[in-house]
Amino acid sequence: MHIGLFFGSFNPIHIGHLFIADYMANNTSLDEVWFVVSPQNPFKAKSSLLSEFNRLHLVNLAIEGNSKLKASSIEFGLPKPSYTIDTLVYLEEKFPQHKFSLIMGSDNLKGISKWKNSELLMEKCEIYVYERLGAEINKQDYSQNVHIEETPQISLSASYIREQLKNRKSVRYLLPESVEKYILDAGWYQAKLKKK
Repeated sequence: MHIGLFFGSFNPIHIGHLFIADYMANNTSLDEVWFVVSPQNPFKAKSSLLSEFNRLHLVNLAIEGNSKLKASSIEFGLPKPSYTIDTLVYLEEKFPQHKFSLIMGSDNLKGISKWKNSELLMEKCEIYVYERLGAEINKQDYSQNVHIEETPQISLSASYIREQLKNRKSVRYLLPESVEKYILDAGWYQAKLKKK
């Protein structure tokens, strides 16, 4: 099978992530999309993250019933911080029957030169790119391995959702209902109410 790897903190997973994954699974040569939950992104502070197991649980809740989307905890047992090239090599050894490609936003593609072994990464695998506002790219600047997909753009970030939750504002329609309910019931990301 041809698997698209969608790496991220998913802190928390939201409709923007789900829309992109579903689009890629249904409108490209990818057979499935795996959400690879990163325990620690080398470019992000760890203090703002829910535990990787809680984030993985939310991904599983979000994709329930969609056979083309899977959640992966593959990076949980790998050295931290997680580097995409190392995870890719590990997956290729573990699942030689699959072909793996990457899914990323145009903002990440523009900054890929900062990634570990970026030239090798771009040489060895195909990359499916969704454009993000303010990070438009020119196909001619990249190799044939880079596929720029015309996904409708949704300007939504997990940090915005965390801020809404912290301030006890509505996140309805930004998260799958099951994810929203679980987060609210668990009290995650929410500021403590002051006692009167």
